[in-house]
This record gives sequence, C-alpha cells and structure tokens, in this order.
Amino acid sequence: MISPDTGRAVAPRDVLAQAHTAGRVQDLGTSVRYTWPGVSFEGRFRGTGVGIVLNDAANDYDVQVDGAAPATLRTPGRTTYWVSGLRDGTHTVRVAKRTESPWQPGEFGGFVAAPGGRVLDGPAPRARQIEFIGDSWTAGYGNMSTVRDCGATGGVNPNSNADQTFGALTARGLNADYQLTAWSGMGMVRNYNGGNPGTTFRTFYDRTLQAADLEVWQPPRGWRPQLVVVGLGINDFSTALNPGEPWADLDALAADYRAAYLGFLDTLRARYGKSTYIVLTYPTMSNTTALADSVQQIVRQRNAQGDGRVKALHYDNAALGLDLLGCDWHPSLHDHKALAGALGSFIATLPLRW
Repeated sequence: MISPDTGRAVAPRDVLAQAHTAGRVQDLGTSVRYTWPGVSFEGRFRGTGVGIVLNDAANDYDVQVDGAAPATLRTPGRTTYWVSGLRDGTHTVRVAKRTESPWQPGEFGGFVAAPGGRVLDGPAPRARQIEFIGDSWTAGYGNMSTVRDCGATGGVNPNSNADQTFGALTARGLNADYQLTAWSGMGMVRNYNGGNPGTTFRTFYDRTLQAADLEVWQPPRGWRPQLVVVGLGINDFSTALNPGEPWADLDALAADYRAAYLGFLDTLRARYGKSTYIVLTYPTMSNTTALADSVQQIVRQRNAQGDGRVKALHYDNAALGLDLLGCDWHPSLHDHKALAGALGSFIATLPLRW
C-alpha cells in the first residue's frame, strides 16, 4: 500500500550512497535534482515498509517494490510516500520518473525505513550500460494512450511513461543500466515545424538539467556505455519548411543535418572513446526519404573513415506492425515493445564486450 506521510521523515545525508541511479542528476548531498525522462533510483531496505522522499509538483512516478506491479504517483509535490504492510525482511524498491520536465527539475530525497527497519546500501551498478539519445519516441511521449487524440484522457503527461519505452524495455531485457537523454520536439538542426529557432537538441545535450540550468554534466566514474543508440531526425524532416527558415530547400536541410550529425558523433567519440558502438536509428517516414538517405550516408562516411562501430538500424513501421496510437500519432506501448524487439535483435548481432 502506498500512502502520503503525515509526519516528517528524516532524509539521508548522502542519497547516492543508498540509491543507485545511472541517470543524469545534480547531486546536492541530501537530495538530487534531475529533468531528463526516465531517471530512476533503486534501493534496498530491511523491515516492513519504506518511504520515498520527493519534491516534485510537475512529474509522475512509478514506485515498485520487490518487482511487483508498480504504483503511480501523480505530481506528488513535497512529500514522503510510504509503502507499508510488507513482510518483515529484506526488500528492493525502485522509483522511476515517467514524464518530461525540461524546465522544472524534480527532486529525490532518498529512501527512509519504517520504524524498526533500516535502509541498506544501494545495489551495485550493472556491468552493461546503454545511453539512448533522441526525441519524443525515445522519451515515451503519450505512449500509454490508445487513442491519438488524448485530450479527453488527461493530456500527454498522464499518458506518458518513460519507464515503458523501447529503450527502458531493451535495457531491462539485457540487465543494463541506462540513460534516456531525450527531449520531445527536438531535432539535430531543426525542431518540430521549425519551432524554437536557434536551439536544437545539441544545445542541451551536455547539460545536467536540460533547460533548467547551464551546468555541464560530468559523467561519473564508471559511466562508460558500451552502446549508444541515437534517434534524432524525425523532427528535422517531418514537417515542411516554413518561410523564413534558413534552408532554401530539403536538400540544403539534409546537408546541414548530415554535417551536424557527423559533429555530434565526434562529441560522442570524445566522451566515450572508440570502443563504444553507436547505432543510428530511423523509422519509415511517408513524406520523405531524406532522413533515411542522410543516416545511411553518415554511416557510410564514418565507416569509410575507419570508424566501423557506427551502425544504422531502420525501424520498418509496416514490418513491425506499428499502430502509432499514442498521443498525436506517437508509438503506443504495443509499438515500443515491437521497437524493443527489433533493437534487441539488432544488438544481438553486434560483437559487444559486455
């Protein structure tokens, strides 16, 4: 049972000593802040209950104990939520951020044990590590909806769950730690319908808290993913160019996209080294082949330059049976499972040294 605390819980002095996360967080000692979707915290405790200390009026969370079906907390605010009435013993707890909040950080203040129990050291990091970089497909925009117009079912946030995206599903299937470095509507050089000109996904990629802070994220010791999966380009090409945008035509946009993508790959290589495999993904787009052609050119160019660990994966919408019944024609939960299956099969062909 999960219920709000009516008293005051004593927060731990060092949250990251008792809660494992692979997500990008700003460490404040007694709490951590974050904005990127899918950030999760895992802990262990002994006793009959555990409290989750949160300060977040913007995001939804899933809380899971001992691998049971998760309970969802909707914009909990500043509170401690308790899971109680458990069998006395050692348990695991996991809390995951479901929603996006680029401008408004959430805050996690750690786990607290019910009277008579205690919080144990957090679980060890996993040997396998994956970073998923992308847009709304990667973030899980509206993926829990079964209708494309989700206004009548609460809007986008209540229908989104980053913990059920193809990235999260793939990583859990491989027992891998992961990050979802994703932002809906963002592109490599052009955002959806030309919005927010002057900024792109690349503007914010290096930040700890996306648009909420200028702090540059420093990968912690031990975070060196063997695999990075990039899905950027849908927003660049899915809508027609508007008057006043800096590209004369689609060919000019595609050329700029390819140049920026090659530079972004240099950024990833500088961060993670030559041994990391980088998989560039792209779906079927009915209105243009510019995305597919560009990604294939990028991979050929990198491979010709001696970087054989850059690969491409096409998500064939029809072959995978994607229904795009999520909010605003986004992948549904059914689709994310299909995407995870395709990605998992592709990963199995890579000679990864996990």
